[in-house]
Amino acid sequence: MQARRNMSYPLPSSPRVLIVDDHRRIREPLAIILRKNKFDVRTAENAEGMNLLMASTPFDLVVLDVMLPDGDGFVLCQQVSQQHQVPVILLTAKDTAADRIHGLNLGADDYLTKPFEPMELVARINSVLRRTRRSAPPSPPPALKPRHYRFGGVSFDPVTATLSNEVGLLVNLGTSEGKLFQVFLDHPCIALTREQLIALTSPSSNEVSEVFDRTIDRQVSRIRRKLCDLADLGQALRTVRNGGYLLALEVEVSER
Repeated sequence: MQARRNMSYPLPSSPRVLIVDDHRRIREPLAIILRKNKFDVRTAENAEGMNLLMASTPFDLVVLDVMLPDGDGFVLCQQVSQQHQVPVILLTAKDTAADRIHGLNLGADDYLTKPFEPMELVARINSVLRRTRRSAPPSPPPALKPRHYRFGGVSFDPVTATLSNEVGLLVNLGTSEGKLFQVFLDHPCIALTREQLIALTSPSSNEVSEVFDRTIDRQVSRIRRKLCDLADLGQALRTVRNGGYLLALEVEVSER
């Protein structure tokens, strides 16, 4: 009998995967295992967090729990498939043929029933990515135009990470501070958790979350001081309940 060929060859680069599950004990261990298997991983605990990340970050695949506190996973699957053209693997506690068929008809690329072996998810992700990468023609990345931000009589240039007021006073942010502040400017008047801020500012999410939590807090404190020195706007960057921050300012964005 002919031997079966080993099809577990590695994928090029590090595919970026978004895990969406409201149970931290499921979400975080899966993220750790996927990172050990060379995936670039982001996580979200609900539909709001998923939409926030997908609006600003390109993903190669989404692992999506069917039961979320703020959204129907089947409906979200259809939205991700149609609006972002990103493959989806559904996670569910329901093991019925009707649910599997329903999910696949709405655009899911695979379906995994809880509980499952984490390495089975790794294998299914690799399988889906191989299929989609073979079938999708390569497309050039869109050209991004530099943005310019104005708020409360202050301007921010993300290229130089420089704040300036109407009388020409300049204040420079550090590189990490500039990236973090741009996230706030891109999401004004929206409460962002530390987990979301980490995901939106990190080129790679393989670092330890606890360290980044403290780093986010320190960066926010430094940004507040600089806003206060420049235009007495330090109080606009508010701490929100349950761990996070919000920029309480109206922001004008223009392309240069």
